[in-house]
Formats: sequence, C-alpha cells, structure tokens
Amino acid sequence: MARGQTGAAGRRKTNGEDPKALAGKDELLRYYRDMLLIRRFEERAGQLYGMGLIGGFCHLYIGQEAIAVGVQAAKQPGDQVITGYRDHGHMLAAGMDPKEVMAELTGRSGGSSKGKGGSMHMFSIENDFYGGHGIVGVPASLGTGLALADKYRDNGKVSFTFFGDGAANQGQVYESFNMAELWRLPVVYVIENNQYAMGTSIERSSSETHLYRRGASFRIPGEEVDGMDVLAVKTAAGKAAEHARSGGGPYILEMKTYRYRGHSMSDPAKYRTREEVDEVRKTRDPIDHIEELLEKQGWADEPTLKNIDGEVKKVVADAAEFARTSPEPDPKELYTDVYASGGAGA
Repeated sequence: MARGQTGAAGRRKTNGEDPKALAGKDELLRYYRDMLLIRRFEERAGQLYGMGLIGGFCHLYIGQEAIAVGVQAAKQPGDQVITGYRDHGHMLAAGMDPKEVMAELTGRSGGSSKGKGGSMHMFSIENDFYGGHGIVGVPASLGTGLALADKYRDNGKVSFTFFGDGAANQGQVYESFNMAELWRLPVVYVIENNQYAMGTSIERSSSETHLYRRGASFRIPGEEVDGMDVLAVKTAAGKAAEHARSGGGPYILEMKTYRYRGHSMSDPAKYRTREEVDEVRKTRDPIDHIEELLEKQGWADEPTLKNIDGEVKKVVADAAEFARTSPEPDPKELYTDVYASGGAGA
C-alpha cells in the first residue's frame, strides 16, 4: 500500500463486479488523482485555518471524496451540481481551479467569488456548480428549482442536489420532494450520510435511519450506496440520472459515508471515539480502496502512486502560495454583484 494502510481484509467489493467492467486504467487513475487532490487540499486548508489564514467556518470533506468524484463521473455536460457548506470537495471535483478555491477560503481577490464568499459560498456556472450554501436544507429547495428550470426548458439536463443526513430532517426537503415527484422533475437527491449531524449520531436524531426511504410517501424511488467506493457511486449516480433524464422524475441516493474530522474546524468531535474513526480509516478509506484496485489490476505500483501524490501535493502547495500572496479585495467590491442590472431605464 502506498500510504501504509491495511490491505483488503474487510474490504467490500464494488457491487460484486469486476472493476475492469466499471472503469479502465486511465479512468481509475483519474479518480484516484481527483480524490487525492481533494484529500491533500483539505489537509492544507485545515493547516491554514489553524494558522489564522482562513476565517469563519470551515467544513472539511476528508473521508467523503468518493461521492463528489463518483457523481461527477456520471454527470453529463450541463447537468447542475448544488450542495451545502461542506463544499470544497465538490468544487474541486467539478473542475474549479484549486488556486481560486484556496484564495476564496482566505478571503483574497483571486478567489472564485472575489474573496466575498469564503468557505461556504462559492459558485461557478462555467463548471455547472451552483454553489455551496450555508443554510441547512436549502440545497434541496434550490436544486429542485434548477430541475424545474430544466424541465421548463426541456433541455435534457439533471440537477444533482446534495445535502447531509442532518438536513434530511428539515421540512423544506419534504416540500421539495413533493413538488419534484408531482411535476416529475429531473432531480437526483444525493444524501451524504456521514453518520453525524454536527455532533448527534443519526440513531439519536432520526426515527428512520435508512434515509433513502424518506421519499417513499411521495413515491420517489431510492437506494443505499456505499459512498466510500467511487465506482459504486458512479454506477448508482448514472442509474439515477438516467431515471430522471428519461422523464421518470426524482430519485434519492443515500451515500453511506464517514467524515474523519469534526463537523467543522471548531469541533473537537468528542462524541465519538478515536477507535471508531481509526477503524473506518483502516478498512473503508475510499482512496486506499482505489489504490488496491489499481495494484490488483497491475495498473499502478507504489512508485507510480507516490509520483501522483507528489504531483498533487505540488498543485496544493502552489494553491496555498497563490492564496497567501493574492491581495485582499478592494473595499469597493462590497457593492458589486449585490443587485442585478435592470437594463436601460431601470
């Protein structure tokens, strides 16, 4: 193993299928690189936060990388992605420039939102990314709205709408479910169930812990997916998107995953044991899983994987330096992008 983790003992198979049937060598290496970029980026973001270079809230995506990367693998050009505040991984998976994302985290003018959005509020129409959003449950409503626009325009696009297990208990989620099924909107709701809503385990906060069943009363189909397996995520996302794209209406995917860090950088995560976290790291880490598949197929050896890791670390180091040296926004930026122009005579 390239990073010294445990081997295949206790490792789940990818839906019982041969990995070669799900992805080729180049594709699997791309997923590995993309997930590793998210992991290394988030590690550096945590360091910058500790140094006081990132202010406000900062929610890291470490442990959940396979979900953002797997869904992007199933996404077609023009399909939208919208998510909550644990959003850095989604930005990078969507293809946003790591330099611009890191500069936004540090509130610099070189950031993707000119330093005004910070960790939770970035946006990139060019990459079909409709934002991270700080209000719990809001992506469900906004993502449903994106799907309504897609249906109105009859453009064949799908809205991939992400939210967490905590947000799954918000009332607006069910209002959105109802409208989406009633109007047969092309939306895939992706619930990233990382087992803890802030500091409360799902068993203590949800009467129905199988979140893919939450759409049953609205007649929305759903399924549970191993969110630590990028190939399982890709397969399930592709199936759900086809259902929505072909006029079948909404679909719910519950991604069973796990975050290694606290809810945010200010959370010491004392509500769970170190042994619990270590067990997941040793037996279910999504990046280790891809390393094992690559090595088993003879598609990469340890030196190759170390070289990729080195290249990724260089990208992240460059992003951090860009963020550090990028100037702060001009105070006049406070008044830009606040209102849309009404055109002539407005």
